[in-house]
Amino acid sequence: MARNPDGAPRAADRILTTANELFYREGTRAVGVDEIVSRAGATKPTLYRAFPSKDHLIAAYLEGQGEGFWGYFDAAVQKHPDDPKAQILAFFEELEARATKPGYRGCALTNAAVEYPAADHPGRLVSVEHKRGLRERLRQMTKAMDARKPKKLADALLLLIEGVYVSSQLFGKDGPAGAARSAAQALIEAHTRAVEPE
Repeated sequence: MARNPDGAPRAADRILTTANELFYREGTRAVGVDEIVSRAGATKPTLYRAFPSKDHLIAAYLEGQGEGFWGYFDAAVQKHPDDPKAQILAFFEELEARATKPGYRGCALTNAAVEYPAADHPGRLVSVEHKRGLRERLRQMTKAMDARKPKKLADALLLLIEGVYVSSQLFGKDGPAGAARSAAQALIEAHTRAVEPE
């Protein structure tokens, strides 16, 4: 975060930090720029100098959320070098733990894709790019674990991830998100189990 000479965060950074908190908790459509600048101790002209529109602020927020996701994902991968099956299960274990905590609102990128159906919305563009990247990463990992149909397994895991994001918001800590890791393990085992000769 950039800071002023006195050590205080710059106004643009305060605006983005405030937007992050409000957007994630309340949704991007529900939060207006007046509330953001008021809570950030900034002004509208300052916001619009840093972000040409609210849509650009939403895109910046989602880019940050995407970076945060990859931080979680890569941390799980690093725990199990050269073992894609264990990497994916470690990610699901961590996702399950996060998704069952109070205040969890799913994936901001998924939420934004639902909020903004227009294909050219800046926030949707960020969301789509992120989800395509995740799909490709899962395909690489399922191929590396010698799944019989790696693309189908990757898509099944992606569906499970997205299901966790949505169901956790509907059912809370006692919902189906608590079964994410075991469901992922069952999918992986079904796609990697040796086929017995007839």
